[in-house]
Amino acid sequence: MTGTAAPQPTTPFVWTEQDARAVTTARVLAMDAVQEAGHGHPGTAVSLAPAAHLIFQRFLRHDPADPQWPGRDRFVLSCGHSSLTLYIQLHLTGYPLTLDDLRGYRKKGSLTPAHPERGHTPGVETTTGPLGQGIATAVGMAMGARRERGLLDPDAPAGTSPFDHRIFVLCSDGDMQEGISSEAGAFAGHQRLGDLVVVHDDNRISIEGSTELATSEDVAARYAAYGWHVQSVDLAADGDIDLPGLSRALQAATAETTRPSLIVMRSIIAWPVPGAQNTPASHGSALGAEAVRAAKTVLGVDPDTTFDVPAGVHAWTASAARDAGARAHDAWDKDFAAWADRHPDRHDLVRRLRGGRPPATFDGARPAFAAGTPVATRKAFGRALKAAAAQLPELWGGSADLGDSNNTTVDGGSSFLPASSPLPGADPAGQTIHWGIREHFMAAAMNGIALSGLSRPYGGTFLVFSDYMRPAVRLAALMRLPTVYVWTHDSIGLGEDGPTHQPVEHLASLRAMPGLDVVRPADANETAITLWKVLAGPARPTGFSLSRQDLPVFPDDGEGFHPATGAVRGGYVRYEAPSPGAATDPDVVVIATGSEVAVAVTAARLLADEGVRARVVSMPCREWFDEQPRSYQDSVIPPAVRRRISVEAGVSQGWHDLVGLDGRTIGVEDFGASASAAELFEDFGITPHSVAAAARELMR
Repeated sequence: MTGTAAPQPTTPFVWTEQDARAVTTARVLAMDAVQEAGHGHPGTAVSLAPAAHLIFQRFLRHDPADPQWPGRDRFVLSCGHSSLTLYIQLHLTGYPLTLDDLRGYRKKGSLTPAHPERGHTPGVETTTGPLGQGIATAVGMAMGARRERGLLDPDAPAGTSPFDHRIFVLCSDGDMQEGISSEAGAFAGHQRLGDLVVVHDDNRISIEGSTELATSEDVAARYAAYGWHVQSVDLAADGDIDLPGLSRALQAATAETTRPSLIVMRSIIAWPVPGAQNTPASHGSALGAEAVRAAKTVLGVDPDTTFDVPAGVHAWTASAARDAGARAHDAWDKDFAAWADRHPDRHDLVRRLRGGRPPATFDGARPAFAAGTPVATRKAFGRALKAAAAQLPELWGGSADLGDSNNTTVDGGSSFLPASSPLPGADPAGQTIHWGIREHFMAAAMNGIALSGLSRPYGGTFLVFSDYMRPAVRLAALMRLPTVYVWTHDSIGLGEDGPTHQPVEHLASLRAMPGLDVVRPADANETAITLWKVLAGPARPTGFSLSRQDLPVFPDDGEGFHPATGAVRGGYVRYEAPSPGAATDPDVVVIATGSEVAVAVTAARLLADEGVRARVVSMPCREWFDEQPRSYQDSVIPPAVRRRISVEAGVSQGWHDLVGLDGRTIGVEDFGASASAAELFEDFGITPHSVAAAARELMR
């Protein structure tokens, strides 16, 4: 295994009888919790207990009395299947997680679900479980920490700012096999994120057996090639984790500030359980009553007891962690108060960011676009994004090497790069991130940036490549993070690039994801209005679906048009042919999104010439519209009007509930082709004449 040996300690390693008893207790609790549930992942939680104890009691700066203390270090359990590794440390160090909570492991309503869930269990920093996501999210946390420090305290010497903190990660062989770990590792090394410390549990066992069945790579060499500071810690003589060696490695890793650190730590899964060590069964199945009794005997614990925390163990582990946390918290409070006195304007910014609100000048900064001049919504979004970023220093991001196409470069002279970079515009706190062609990592790192607490990240690519991002977008939705996805080139309107780049099923599949808002604006003003809504306060994940091709900018009022400000409600009457007499319900309602709203408006005008009164509903966001009161929804789409048509250049799945059994859907039910946008819209029947023909059929 390539890597440097752990150096001599800067402070002596001390392991007391109290430490040993705490680790034994943690191991037994892990066995008992899985046995009580009847399922789970005991092996890793049992073998990792010493490492977790060492990190939580000796290296992690945290305050169990205040899990959200801004000055804390972050701990990410990337191997989320071993959730008991984290839950037990939270219990033993005095977080509000009880022994009964451990008894409720994996049970309905408990604080100890199968995998750690952010916002559900105090002390859990991010939702993990899908392998690779944790380490990639942690890289985003380190990015967020560097950006926020650079904004708020750029001149403080390293390690002296109240905005300095570390991110510790515990990950598994499975995390390292996932492709996202390569994307994340390469980026973190390139960015020289020195506050990131990753401990890789190298137990070499997965569900199917030895990892040699699937991989033979040298992980340490891989990360050294990425530019990481890499160390290896072998097994102790008795087969347990080498704790003195791990302690030395952690000391060296936390002293390294110019590179991220990886510690490849050898362990034996399920050590010291007789008969279960180094077995794939111990990875994902309860050990069994006899094996648990045998293990307790080996550990010197009464085999007839369960969930036994000996007198004094919890009192010691909790008081030690709480006392250390209180001291660190008190010192941080003093440092923060001194910083606030020196920088009152920056302190005001921190208060605003923690409050989740924009500045008072934000509303007036929204750009407006004159009617009549065609503008692609990707270009309108880029202009609006620049205007927003000038108001919101917390808003930063970039694209997966598509900045010029996505229009996501808000400051071309400020690139998020380490101070050592020779490139022009390099700034450790730069506003523009150059993600490289790493869509999956980009989305996961955005989660970490959002979780860092004071940032609003965005990331862009073509809509068709949202598939590469989907696992991380799903976690953002689970955690309700304020991430913004800029998905451009959103339909067959992409044209000559052909079916590999033309999204068809993507809008429907993204709308199917709970907790994700999908916004497809019809013109430049809808684009700016909806972006302002998203950025005006706390929000959940939002994806903008934007056109490559130019779209007409509609008038805001008059000649049948209604103000675009209704876009904030998700769906509204955008155009309606004038009524010759008293206002009545329209003859037909045409519901459209994005570029197809212009198609619908033209169709409505054709129908008006024939005496058919058509209403065009622009539906930029189904999720927002569905949240409106029923009275509002009915005012936009009257229940009595059953002649309804949906028009969208994608699969029609998801529109049938609005058009009803008597309605029609006009969409793209097959992959696109290489041709001009105009030819493709004509070939697929997404034209004013097709919409008008569908309306005539409904009128019969």
